[in-house]
Amino acid sequence: MSPVLSLLRRLAADRLLLVLLVAFPLLWLANPEGPSALVARVHWPTIAALAGLMLLSRLLEESGYLARWGRALLERVHGERRLAAALILFSALLSAVVTNDVALFVVVPLILGLDAVARLPIGRLIAFQALAVNAGSTLSPVGNPQNLYLWQAYEVGFGEFLLAMLPLGAGLTLLLLALVPLAFPARRIEVHEAIAMPPARPRLMWLALAGYPLFLWLADGGQALPAALAVGGLCLLLARRVLLGVDWPLLLVFVLMFIDLGLLGEWAWMQRLLATVPAWPGGLLTGGAAISQLVSNVPATLLLAEVAGEWRPLAWGVSVGGFGLAIGSLANLIALRLGKRPGLWGEFHRWSLPMLALSLLLAFALERLMGA
Repeated sequence: MSPVLSLLRRLAADRLLLVLLVAFPLLWLANPEGPSALVARVHWPTIAALAGLMLLSRLLEESGYLARWGRALLERVHGERRLAAALILFSALLSAVVTNDVALFVVVPLILGLDAVARLPIGRLIAFQALAVNAGSTLSPVGNPQNLYLWQAYEVGFGEFLLAMLPLGAGLTLLLLALVPLAFPARRIEVHEAIAMPPARPRLMWLALAGYPLFLWLADGGQALPAALAVGGLCLLLARRVLLGVDWPLLLVFVLMFIDLGLLGEWAWMQRLLATVPAWPGGLLTGGAAISQLVSNVPATLLLAEVAGEWRPLAWGVSVGGFGLAIGSLANLIALRLGKRPGLWGEFHRWSLPMLALSLLLAFALERLMGA
């Protein structure tokens, strides 16, 4: 099958992409804009950063070391329940330091590598990592894009922000860990002793490991596009299979999300709805969680910041809103796309929807305790 035909088939099978493509003309007709205005709605540094991280993630997979690291992990953690808890804690803490999206580009390929060496519920593990990075990233001002925006926009001190988010972030992580016994049995992991390891390519491994911090440093300095082009050039020279294995339609999904959701925010009914949010029962906490289910928590933050008097209730609301529907957080979409498992969307929602309800209850309980 030709690469073009293969790409067209992937596009046709991508339901989220098809929904966004169909929605675009409907949204545009309600608020027509020229090409330059539509292009301006896309946050291109985010797209470039996502492309670079996708390339580095695939580079690490092609190195052959993820399966080896996975086997080493299983030699130390012998039970499914302990493995799930260890991965959740690792993902949560990592996301607080390097953002939730970056954490997924490290952890999800590692979990996929485990599939080569043991019989495990890979889809469920990936679903829980998506929940884990949403919980852990709540802790830090740099854990996710919405926190970063609120931290800068409201000029809050780093320590002040951390202390305000600590009860919720720690509570969400503990809540997720409490679900582990319900989702994962305590049975011993069956390791495939005779499984052949993929060939080791240490040059690719070191290139990927060195590339992650360098790329993040450049992206943080506003150089995401040239950094992504450099990574792509290295892959073209050293590992062309990496370029073929990257989920390029995911970039189109994110471009269309920026455009479609931006257009949606211009609708008069949406603006009237946002203006009423502070008066809702539960205020910005309830509103942030609910609006996130419609437009994802980063756009919800940008929209509600216009009507929010305080930053903390909004930050708590959109953090909780990362659970529930997959669109609630862009990190969810990244995890589901990286996972590439049949039934993964259903598995994710089986745990994410209850997590949304429990997280809202937890947030209200913590607010009462803090207000007492």
